[in-house]
Amino acid sequence: MLALNRIDLSRQSLTTLPNVLTYLRMAIIPVIIVLLVPPSSDFSRNLAFLVYVLASLTDFFDGILARRRNTVTSVGKLLDPLADKLLTSAVLIMLIPHGKVDAWLAFLIVGREITITGLRSIAAAHGLILDASRLGKNKMLSQSLAFAFLLPAIPQIQDKLDLVGTVFLWVSLFLGYVSAFDYFLNFYREARRRGSSMP
Repeated sequence: MLALNRIDLSRQSLTTLPNVLTYLRMAIIPVIIVLLVPPSSDFSRNLAFLVYVLASLTDFFDGILARRRNTVTSVGKLLDPLADKLLTSAVLIMLIPHGKVDAWLAFLIVGREITITGLRSIAAAHGLILDASRLGKNKMLSQSLAFAFLLPAIPQIQDKLDLVGTVFLWVSLFLGYVSAFDYFLNFYREARRRGSSMP
């Protein structure tokens, strides 16, 4: 956990290239939504897939750039997982009317994302930033792979794509709730540590 200070909220910190890529990922979300609004053609679904890949690449490169340029910021650590959650939720919800994802499964995944976002907000209000855990990153990778198979429209192999995508989605659900427990545990430990250190 990191403390959020004024330097993190400076213009220079907010406009680093990795953070700009995060903003771009968030801006791409409405494009994906429009492309997946039913009734959508195979072309628009495949275009949504390509746009999603572009968004995922910004997620991949912003982390690399932040580390190589030594521009890792607390704001970036807060906004990056938020952008991931918004992108994930948007794609999941838009896949429901296409019959690719059951509504109850989407609710479990989105509910987890909202809960962790709330926890991050509570932590940030107390000057703490919850770093993304290894489990959380693996969860995000599983979701990305799931969408990579569920979004494309290729009639010849559609059943296989949907099956593989659904398997990855279930893996992400499992990892998501395990990592959620880990986030809450870390927050509880930090809260206890701070409480015990107060005079």
